[in-house]
Amino acid sequence: MQDAYNVLVVDDEESILRLFKKELTTEERHIHPAMSGHQALDLLSKNQFDVVVLDIRLPDADGIELLTELKQRYPDVEVIMITGHGDVDTAVEAMKIGAYDYITKPFRLDKIELVIDRAYQRACLQRENRGFRHSQKSARLPQLVGKSPAIREVRFLAQKVAPTEVPVLVTGESGAGKDVVARTIHALSKRSEKPLIVKNCATLQKELARSELFGHTRGSFTGATEARDGLLSFAHQGTLFLDEIGELPLEVQASLLRVLESKVFRRVGEKEERHTDARLIFATNRNLAREVEEGRFHEALYHRINVFNIEIPPLKERKEDIPLLVEHFLGTMCSGLMRCSVVDRALQLLMRYDWPGNVRELKNVLERSIILSESGIITDKALPRELVDSSGNGNGEQSTLALDLIERDHIARVLDLYDGNRQKTAEVLGIGRKTLYRKIQKYQL
Repeated sequence: MQDAYNVLVVDDEESILRLFKKELTTEERHIHPAMSGHQALDLLSKNQFDVVVLDIRLPDADGIELLTELKQRYPDVEVIMITGHGDVDTAVEAMKIGAYDYITKPFRLDKIELVIDRAYQRACLQRENRGFRHSQKSARLPQLVGKSPAIREVRFLAQKVAPTEVPVLVTGESGAGKDVVARTIHALSKRSEKPLIVKNCATLQKELARSELFGHTRGSFTGATEARDGLLSFAHQGTLFLDEIGELPLEVQASLLRVLESKVFRRVGEKEERHTDARLIFATNRNLAREVEEGRFHEALYHRINVFNIEIPPLKERKEDIPLLVEHFLGTMCSGLMRCSVVDRALQLLMRYDWPGNVRELKNVLERSIILSESGIITDKALPRELVDSSGNGNGEQSTLALDLIERDHIARVLDLYDGNRQKTAEVLGIGRKTLYRKIQKYQL
């Protein structure tokens, strides 16, 4: 069942408010009454509304002026004007300003219900369009690829915390896959049908960080020619993933702490507080405890976001995941017309390398190697020279043990890839047919 949406009805006639409340309230639609412009603005500052039904004549406000203010401060809210027969020209003017539609008194409830539902649909569409450029939603469920004890623990923790609402801090080296963990948590959460908004705090300009996170009003600073919602508004009822949280300016961190503690925030230049229902996930490659000691990170914020920590170990500590990662990336990089694979010698080199750039570096190496390969078959000649050289100089004992454990799975997958053709499998693996037969017998394939 979809979440109910909120409609604010602003009219100074109590009988009309009672009528709306009684006849139009459903499980999917909640009606909230306001008898004045002042009361309406107060409710809007504290709650999330999708549609406002606004009488053009109010005792304390002009409907057109109030509409103008609403569209500036709450651009995603759709406004329907209520008018008398003598105010139709004014209603048409209101639509030019930005009203969705108008209805005249006396009105039919079935007609206004239809208009409200259509206005809500448009509000949803507008919000999705505005948030799309910030959203990096995956079309498929993210995959935490690997079978190592470490990655199994990460997968277990992500599955456990996903249905909750607690903030999550994902830690690990750059390129280890922190964003995949965040996407997995969102995809497995109750908010999976809502937006996942992703922002790398390192890309925020220091002077604009507050505005981008919380939004701003028109004229609140030089260049603010129109009111804009921030990332918290885009992520309403969804998830906001702030990557590299250690890069967020210190002066903005206190405001973010308030969001975590009370679920309220203020746009830049605005006095009224707004409510947010965004789930927050954070990631960093820094040691935040040390950052706190050295005065570069807000101590209270650190303790608040560190409620549930998921640490991703570097790839060099879980090399048994490399063959599965290789297969996963090759499956996504190669088209259906080209089958890609890695010969045994090349896989050994990939296993022996320490991957300072972690999973991201592995993916980049495979992309490069596919381009240099012959018909999608990656040999050691297609690998970067620096990788081959460094792998040759390293201690391969641990990697050889890991290869013994995964060799059976690798041969089985290549056999399956070529429909059991042993000649082709031997060629791809870079071994002789007799060697392949011995391994098939050894592993009972």
